[in-house]
Parts: sequence; C-alpha cells; structure tokens
Amino acid sequence: MSNSPQARTHRTHHRSTTVRGHEIFYREAGPADAPVLLLLHGFPTSSHMFRDLIPRLAHRYRVIAPDHIGFGRSAAPSAQDFTYTFAELADITAEFTEQLGLTRFALYVQDYGAPIGLRLALAHPERVTAIVTQNGNAYEEGLGTEAWAPVFAYIGDPNEKTAAPVREIRSLEGIKWQYTHGVPDQSLLNPDAWHHDAALMAREGQDGIQLSLIGDYGSNIGLYPDFQEYFRASQVPLLAAWGAHDQIFVPQGALAFLRDLPEAEVHLLPAGHFALETHAAQIGGLIDDFLTRRLP
Repeated sequence: MSNSPQARTHRTHHRSTTVRGHEIFYREAGPADAPVLLLLHGFPTSSHMFRDLIPRLAHRYRVIAPDHIGFGRSAAPSAQDFTYTFAELADITAEFTEQLGLTRFALYVQDYGAPIGLRLALAHPERVTAIVTQNGNAYEEGLGTEAWAPVFAYIGDPNEKTAAPVREIRSLEGIKWQYTHGVPDQSLLNPDAWHHDAALMAREGQDGIQLSLIGDYGSNIGLYPDFQEYFRASQVPLLAAWGAHDQIFVPQGALAFLRDLPEAEVHLLPAGHFALETHAAQIGGLIDDFLTRRLP
C-alpha cells in the first residue's frame, strides 16, 4: 500500500463533534484545503450511503458527510427531548458547518437531505457554491403518488390507524423495497445496506423520532416555492443525477429543475432511489466533471 501524501488523502476518517450538546458523527476525506463537498443523506440511512462515493471524490475535494441527529451514529435523543423538524435539523447542520469552519461548499442532497440542504441554502445562499441532487426533490411533480399516499394520510390526520402504514416504511421489508425497487439487476445490490439501516431504525426511540419527521414533511412541500425562487434568483450551478426508476421521487422532479435553472444538467440513470448502490462510479464521474467545469 502506498504511503504517499496523495494516497493518504483518499482515506476516509470517521470523526465526531458536538453541536448544542449533541454528538454529530461524520465521515471526512480529501485535502484540508480543497473545495468542500457536503454530503447530506436521506431516510432511512446515514452517511453510510456515501461509502462508495467518498473515495472517488477525495482526490480533488474535501468531502464531509454527517449523520443527521436521530440517524446513523449521531446522537438520537428521544422525540420528547429534541424537536425533530426539518427546520431544526437544518439549523443543526448549519452550526455543524460553522464549527468545522466551512464557509463555502457544494451540496450533495438526497431524499431528506434535500429539504435540509435547501433550507441551508435559503438561509446562507452565499455559502453554497453548487448543488448536486440525487433524487432530492423540490417540486410537487417529483412526488410519486402511490409512495406518498400513506405519508400524506398521516400528515393530514395523525393517529394510530394512519401511523401503521408509515411505520411499515421503516421496517426491514419497507427499507429493502426502497433499495430494490426499480433496480434492473438486483444482484448488484449489497443487502448489508438495508440490514444496516433496519438495525439502526429498530433502536429504542426511533418510532417517535421518525413519526415526528414524517409528520413534519408537509413543511418541506410548503417551502417548494421558496426553494424555486432561490434557484431563479441565484442561478446556482445544479447537477441532477437521478435514479430514473425511483417511485418515491419520480424523474419529473429532476426535469422540473430546468424550469428555474435552464443551465442545470440533468442525467436520468437506470437506477432506483438509492442510485449510489449501483452507480457510484458513474455519479462520481458526473460530479467531478460538473464541479471542475462549473466551480471557479
């Protein structure tokens, strides 16, 4: 194994810091003085979803991937002790970046990472150099009708009956479906991914945490017009590398970015919701090419 400085920058470091008294776990790789790429994961996973992508970008970027509060290896206080809303997670993420001294960064957002990252961009547009969205939605036409029906039922009337199908979403079978649906060759998928997520989702307190966030998801849709105005006003460089077979965030959501960002680059890949599981090399190449061309 090479011990050269270049080889060392490819290693992923596993670190933690404390924000508002809560431990935040994060993965980091790449040169300390390189342009920063902040990776924000989705539900029901963690920074673990970026395990194959980080080494592909660390040669040129300082790549940082935190686990949101309540997910992965970060702190998971009970829903009685912490306000689990997307606004609160965005505020925590902003403080996390400030604590690490990140004043300028590109965003990679997926699923829950999108409303968290886009809130961060609304609050601090001067900090965001570019956005990569991988099935990270900001348009109503991107919401798959069947997949979102139980969520909207729960948001409209939260009770034990409407909570039951929402709970199934984070069961082992529900999580496995999120990984496997729309994937043409499922033998390319590593089942460790959904078993890893399911084990963390089964921890004590997760029921309250995840119901709180799902119950708050309507606040994200309410901000879609603000996100879209941000796109129009900023003309932020945006790359959509989208799993075209995703039934949760359908490809119409990727194409919709072109309305507000005519210079956006949209790639529909033959993949599902977690496109990195099968297309990490291709997505890594798209990101490297895009950021090399579009960042000053």
